[in-house]
Amino acid sequence: MIRDEPLVLGIETSCDETGVGIVRGHTLLADAIASSVDQHARFGGVVPEVASRAHLEAMGPTVERALADAGVAFTDVDALAVTAGPGLPGALMVGVAAAKAYALSLGKPLYGVNHLAAHVCVDQLEHGPLPKPCVAMLVSGGHSSLLLVPDVAGDVRPLGGTVDDAAGEAFDKVARVLDLGFPGGPVIDRMAREGDPAAIAFPRGKYNDGTYDFSFSGLKTAVARWVEAKERAGEPVPVADVAASFQEAVVDVLTRKALKVCKDNGVDHLLIGGGVAANSRLRALAAERCADAGVRLRVPRPKLCTDNGAMVAALGSELVASGIGPSDLELPADSSLPVEAVTL
Repeated sequence: MIRDEPLVLGIETSCDETGVGIVRGHTLLADAIASSVDQHARFGGVVPEVASRAHLEAMGPTVERALADAGVAFTDVDALAVTAGPGLPGALMVGVAAAKAYALSLGKPLYGVNHLAAHVCVDQLEHGPLPKPCVAMLVSGGHSSLLLVPDVAGDVRPLGGTVDDAAGEAFDKVARVLDLGFPGGPVIDRMAREGDPAAIAFPRGKYNDGTYDFSFSGLKTAVARWVEAKERAGEPVPVADVAASFQEAVVDVLTRKALKVCKDNGVDHLLIGGGVAANSRLRALAAERCADAGVRLRVPRPKLCTDNGAMVAALGSELVASGIGPSDLELPADSSLPVEAVTL
């Protein structure tokens, strides 16, 4: 850590986690998170109004905890960054409003940043500067995206994405079918370790269609129909085998598509980020297939894969280091902000 590098505080409120991170350069000093996931569990998914209220209540204490963890005062902060989009409109507004207030009161520059680009940038806190270019695959509850990243501070190019359900949505919906609760990703990952991934031949949507796009809606429906057929026949549902076979179908498609992008674009570094990147089978299969293909794999530790303030601070730090000017204090919260817009 170089002491004269700027100290950047990042705020993330795109969904159900209130995240505040503090970084200096590529060094993570604090990563404080307050999650409202338990408040959403009984609804089987995130309720936007509940998330927004939770962000309001958690913002002040989470900022204070991050500053305490980093051992710095608010006046030590050189710049602030906040997720301006994409995400839930009300949730984004809470974070953007708070960041504006902090920036104005401190007289510090503010950077409104892209949530997806931040998921790419956070890996620098663990593995150092990103190679230029690299391919990034972002897999979360709302996004399954393949990106070519010549420069995370200003040149992020979408090559493929979700045409219906994202991978994380499919995990949540299949978990609901299996009565495993919410969120679905972690529990399916655990259950799958006890099952046979080859037990059921679930479909691989857009598996070999020549595009870089993803489709998991058909897979989700196939799982539901398979389970319903078992229940109608009065037969027990092998939950672990269903979880393992479903999970294998998802990670099979994700890794094959990601490596296709690398091959087609002559890129030998693949970064995987987003909440689903915490999945143990995805990490293992990606490592195996990347090794076979001669591609270097970068995946942040699981805590940095899910939504957090550290990733926002990391991107803010990168923007400062690249000499990119701050956002206007009139910056909006844009729920559909395209990934090409790294900053507003």
